Amino acid sequence: MFEVPDDRRYLESHEWITTDGPVRVGITAFAQDELGDVVFVELPEAGETVTAGDSFGVVESIKAVSDLYAPASGEVTAVNEDLFDRPELVNEDPYGEGWMLELSLEGDEAFEDLLSPEEYREQIE
Repeated sequence: MFEVPDDRRYLESHEWITTDGPVRVGITAFAQDELGDVVFVELPEAGETVTAGDSFGVVESIKAVSDLYAPASGEVTAVNEDLFDRPELVNEDPYGEGWMLELSLEGDEAFEDLLSPEEYREQIE
């Protein structure tokens, strides 16, 4: 069974978003396992805006190239630039050092349509 932290919400496409502290976005342990070794990550720049449900970047692995989808709308306030030189951080620590974006959220409904940890666990079983 894959780790599914309780302090996040999830998309069916396997992205996560933190619900407190700095609002960070990344991909789940399940997603990185399915992708295999991540070799490249393309992310927006700080200051750009992302829209919930829309693609915000790409992750490339030895198996596939996959779009990344925004779990919420907002302005990108930071990008994990360590991933440009060390994309393997996504595999090594998808919920920690492998985070991708920090967002300043638009609106209070950011998490309403996202999966709870329990719902996400059921999806990947």
